[in-house]
This record gives sequence, structure tokens and C-alpha cells, in this order.
Amino acid sequence: MDIALWIISGVLAALYLVAGVTKLVKSRDELLTEPRMAWADGFTPRQITMIGAAEVAGAAGLVLPWLTGLAPVLTPVAAAGLAVLQIGAAYVHGRRHETAAIAVNVVLAALAAFVAMTRLGRL
Repeated sequence: MDIALWIISGVLAALYLVAGVTKLVKSRDELLTEPRMAWADGFTPRQITMIGAAEVAGAAGLVLPWLTGLAPVLTPVAAAGLAVLQIGAAYVHGRRHETAAIAVNVVLAALAAFVAMTRLGRL
């Protein structure tokens, strides 16, 4: 189980790191040129930056605390935070009638919740 948990955590961390860095380095207008980022139209540049920062912090929190043994409680906290972030993303996509994106949000939220619960010893 531990190997599977590390794989899930690593894949999630990589996905969130790429997504977060993209939101941090690209302008809102650049993001809007990508069809899958149409949601950015409803957000200010500052809000997009904050979402990106949360994703980068969450990516680091999924792996580093547990790996180093320094404040390992932060790993399930980061995972839970990312699950909540995905619930919010699903809500935004639902408002925009982007049903395909909601499925991705649900899967990512479920995986992050699995990491959170398992690292807390609840599963």
C-alpha cells in the first residue's frame, strides 16, 4: 500500500506543480488563449495567482513533509486542501457547463482525499 500511496502522491504532486507554475508564470490573457483554461475569464489575475500558489504549495506538501519526516502532519493537510481546491474547481466548471472538466476534478479530489485519509491512518 505504501508504494501505491507514494505513486499517487508523486503523480498528484507533479500535476499540481505543473498546473500551479503555469498559473504563476502566464498572464491571465495568455491562459485565456488555451481552451481548457476558459474558466480564467471569471477570475482576476490576483485570484489566478493565488490558485497557482496554492497548487504549488499543495504539491510540495504532498511529498516533502512525509519524505523528510519534518512535520509529516502537513502531508494530509496539503492533500485535504487540494481536495477542497478540486471541489471548488468542479463548482466553477459546473457553473460554466464544462462537464468533462468536472470528471477530472472529481478524480483528482478523490485521489487527494485518499492520500489525506491514508496518511492520517484512517484507511
